[in-house]
Amino acid sequence: MKNLLFATLLIMMLTGCNNSQSKQDTPAADSSAAALEAIFTRTSVRSYDPDRAVSPDTVETLLRAAMSAPTAVNKQPWAFVVLDNREALDSLAEVLPYAKMLNHAPLAIVVCGDMDKALEGTARDFWIQDASAATENLLIAAHALGLGAVWTGVYPDSERVEAVKNRLGLPSAIIPLCVVPVGYPEGEQTPKDKWNPGAIHYNRW
Repeated sequence: MKNLLFATLLIMMLTGCNNSQSKQDTPAADSSAAALEAIFTRTSVRSYDPDRAVSPDTVETLLRAAMSAPTAVNKQPWAFVVLDNREALDSLAEVLPYAKMLNHAPLAIVVCGDMDKALEGTARDFWIQDASAATENLLIAAHALGLGAVWTGVYPDSERVEAVKNRLGLPSAIIPLCVVPVGYPEGEQTPKDKWNPGAIHYNRW
């Protein structure tokens, strides 16, 4: 009888420990799954609901996500221009042939490199990687928040760079990398499956 009671208590303790461990593991597992889901299902969205604006709090969240990206020597050589009025959005759409969706987007974020903060010499161009990492963070965050966004390239096309600089009055040290129109998606969006094992090499080519 005593052995049976001991065994019962032991099972209860082990079960309790396992349940407790499962509860502790669940948030981390859920968080990992959510992060991977946002990455795997993100897609470029070019059509937006014209009746839904993006709130200032959401814009700040997008920018916080962008600024969480890694940068070389932690220089953070980026700057962001937020366009949230019709005149500014339409003005930029006029000079960017591949960003006409700005005409119906409620928001756009121009991701720029700040050359006053960039590394010197041959390392200067690391700003491109830094600003690109920030842009990808922004795109994933937008998708995770139920928004749609698309990366439209500016740099290194000199005509587009000059057009954006002129329209936005950017200082000489600021170089626009890309323009990211943002809004709530209109219609169904289907992500592309880009998984290609043939592009992978281990240890050497």
